[in-house]
Amino acid sequence: METIRLGISTCPNDTFAFHGLLTHAVDWRGLDFKVELLDIQQLNDRLFADSFDVAKTSFHAALLLADRYLVLPSGSALGFGVGPLLLAARPDTQPTAAEQLTLCPGEQTTAALLYRLFHPGTTRVEQVVFSEIMPRLQAGAADFGVCIHEGRFTWQQQGLHLVEDLGSRWEAETGSPLPLGGIVASRQLSPATLATVQQVIHDSLQFARADPAAALPTMRRHAQEFDDSVLWQHVELYVNDWTVDLGAVGRRALATLAERAAAVGITVGWPLTVLGD
Repeated sequence: METIRLGISTCPNDTFAFHGLLTHAVDWRGLDFKVELLDIQQLNDRLFADSFDVAKTSFHAALLLADRYLVLPSGSALGFGVGPLLLAARPDTQPTAAEQLTLCPGEQTTAALLYRLFHPGTTRVEQVVFSEIMPRLQAGAADFGVCIHEGRFTWQQQGLHLVEDLGSRWEAETGSPLPLGGIVASRQLSPATLATVQQVIHDSLQFARADPAAALPTMRRHAQEFDDSVLWQHVELYVNDWTVDLGAVGRRALATLAERAAAVGITVGWPLTVLGD
């Protein structure tokens, strides 16, 4: 039995999609998955350290790791209206001064890349765990923060202020859905193993979509936000037909991200390849 070191994030769209795999409700097809659930930047860091065979990662990180990992067709988070939000501690403020501080959720996150694309050189940037961003803004310890995950739905309750929806700006400038993150697999895995991993993930996703309520206990167990309505908002926004299969539109979105990243100096030695292409 071949062991697969699998890393996924704790955000509700991943725990929803992987519920069937995590609970053995779908057939592992002869593989032995050893699963860790981590913050997205922790996953990115661990991928750079070769700690996983298969993992969820930011597409920003996937670009940098394209020589070592393929993107799987299933499991991605991309779409319209899914982007990170640039929030402010105070109303009517903009990131324009070097003494201002912006918190981002990790150097290789797609959220940090979007901030770099749209607000280059405007403020000091500090990378922190995503769950620290809104509390630090509330405490006045930073001027701005790039908010992801469940916080996208709760920032108003925290008394924070919207500067810009970075995803909406991406959509306006590119006409493309925003590719946030996806499942990558090591190029060192055999073609048969890669195909099997892809099928198990596809099966798990379809299992959850067929009976969404069954996944709720798994989602609750790992969520930062415990309000069920927020968890379902998250799933409804980030789990869609492109999660089942990237398709031609998803692949074009990845190509656009690579082009935009190159324009700000993020060079990729290998093209970002989707399994089967």
